[in-house]
Amino acid sequence: MTQVKTGDTVRIHYTGTLSDGTTFDSSAGRDPLEFTVGSGQIIPGLDQALPGMQVGETKSVSVAADDAYGQADPAARQAVPRTEIPDHIPLDLGTQLQVQTPTGQTLQVVVADVTETEVTLDANHPLAGKDLTFDIELVAIA
Repeated sequence: MTQVKTGDTVRIHYTGTLSDGTTFDSSAGRDPLEFTVGSGQIIPGLDQALPGMQVGETKSVSVAADDAYGQADPAARQAVPRTEIPDHIPLDLGTQLQVQTPTGQTLQVVVADVTETEVTLDANHPLAGKDLTFDIELVAIA
């Protein structure tokens, strides 16, 4: 039977969970995720678990934060004067917003803290600093 090797295009079904068991993403009810192994299209810890798998095989893969989305970077959090944010923008904690940097780049941020004078926006990936577990099934090797 053929085994996955670096450079193969594969399709997997997966469920990703946090250490408390909460599911953060899943391909259930959708087409399998397709990517090329070793190409950097998915997080390193999951990519490294695929070589050697065979079609139909399942496994559970624990991925440390450093091999997933990295550690949260304190420099990616920025306090902005509340007066600089238009009144129609929702500022509930956890709200995802898009902001434009001075260079014109669009950045996804999350409202991390709100005081009477400041709003702290966090540009870290929502899963930064978290250890992840993936239950995967290799559906196909293309």
